[in-house]
Amino acid sequence: MPLALRPPLAPMEARLVDSIPTGPAWQYEPKWDGFRCLAFRDGPKVHLQSKSGQPLARYFPDLVASLAALKASRFVVDGEIMIPIGGRSSFDELLMRIHPAASRVHKLAAEHPAILVVFDLLLDHQGRSLVKLPLRDRRRRLERFAAKYLPAQRQIQLSPATRSLATARRWFRSVGASLDGVVAKRLDAEYLSASRDGMQKIKRQRTADCVVGGIRYAEKKGTLGSLLLGLYDDHGRLNHVGFTSSFSADQKKELLARFERLVAPPGFTGRAPGGPSRWSTRRSSEWKPVKPKIVVEVEYDQFTGGRIRHGARFLRLRPDKSPRQCTLAQLGSQRGAGLKLLLKKNPQAK
Repeated sequence: MPLALRPPLAPMEARLVDSIPTGPAWQYEPKWDGFRCLAFRDGPKVHLQSKSGQPLARYFPDLVASLAALKASRFVVDGEIMIPIGGRSSFDELLMRIHPAASRVHKLAAEHPAILVVFDLLLDHQGRSLVKLPLRDRRRRLERFAAKYLPAQRQIQLSPATRSLATARRWFRSVGASLDGVVAKRLDAEYLSASRDGMQKIKRQRTADCVVGGIRYAEKKGTLGSLLLGLYDDHGRLNHVGFTSSFSADQKKELLARFERLVAPPGFTGRAPGGPSRWSTRRSSEWKPVKPKIVVEVEYDQFTGGRIRHGARFLRLRPDKSPRQCTLAQLGSQRGAGLKLLLKKNPQAK
């Protein structure tokens, strides 16, 4: 019998908010800093899917082997891929795994094995879909699954969860190289594929995943000045929302080479740089459109009037995310410890 859930499956997403929601309706979890991953096991077959629906198995053969070795022969789990180095998660190592050469990927996997931190069970070991169950029931089943099949498995680990606001706040204060914030999930919510209605994320940084829709050169000829950032609206139009120009010398060379290969109109299909707005300047109209294929994560201070008010700080490329997932909705109602948690004997925090 085929699995009741098959890839590609759009994962449940989170709305970015400015404070941790309170009350008995919520479960809190650490927000891990890695690649979101849905893992499908069907007998000898293992499929890893990114948040954007793309296959990941070729980049993480170590995780495929670990999942295939579990005694449970059928399941679907939702989690986060990370690569721990020196007690911290390395996002740079994750990016290095996205490499076309299998020999390079296997070498990296041998040097620094990845882990999958699991936080939801969508299909159990008996092949039953759990997506219509409320989170409180899915979490209990996930904990039983982990106790039975993951007790000695270091590469596949259960993410802690709590209903204690004090614990969630403590996690938030310990945000660092492995934790990216806190996630709050409604206990009564089904697994809402492709929806942000049942989950919220709270980050110490204000960050956004944006599509690069254009580039601007610096005054020095042949040098990258800035990347022009875009987000999709409800009509599928890519709107210019700001720019980032905080690059090192090496990043400028790498990014310029990457984006010059993508130069092509129209770039932005909604509001574009140089269009009628109070932020328009002569310089902002001098830009080259690029194909909207690359996502970057940026940090910013304020988002008002449909724009990042000041220049955003470039954080990193996000090859694991689809441009079409970069929407204005991710910003929600926004206004103005890491891996040690995985080493607890009882992963259910009180």
